[in-house]
Amino acid sequence: MPQFDQISEIYASQLLWLAIFFGVIFFVIGRGMLPKVMSTVDARDAKIAADLKGAEGARAAADALEEEYRLEMDKSRAESAGLSNDAKASAAKASEAQLGEADKAIGIKLDAAMAGIATARASALAEIEGVAASAVQELAAKVAGLTVDDASARAAVAKELVRG
Repeated sequence: MPQFDQISEIYASQLLWLAIFFGVIFFVIGRGMLPKVMSTVDARDAKIAADLKGAEGARAAADALEEEYRLEMDKSRAESAGLSNDAKASAAKASEAQLGEADKAIGIKLDAAMAGIATARASALAEIEGVAASAVQELAAKVAGLTVDDASARAAVAKELVRG
């Protein structure tokens, strides 16, 4: 094959060009570009590390602020609960005082009503005694033909009303 036959003739020149291109690539990329790329990577890593450190500090500050907020909220809740309990106690005392006054007023009205009922009962009882005494006088006159005086009829009716 002709390709293999010419290898011995061009072998040395190919190795020379390989060494030249390898050297150019090594010095251009390895010595020129790679340090710039590595410095950029290192700068980026340093910036990321600084940003993470700043974020840690910000998170710690936020946690402290949140804890302070929670403590303040707990304090406010306790204070509002105390105020609420004081208001409830004050309202209970006011209600108790109003109920006491209303109870007194009702008691006075009840006493007046009981006195009115007692008066009405006594009046009704007296009226019943009068009607019963008149009925006794009429019955005695019609049945027995007797005339009974008013005082005797009232005494007999009162005696029967006491017995029930």
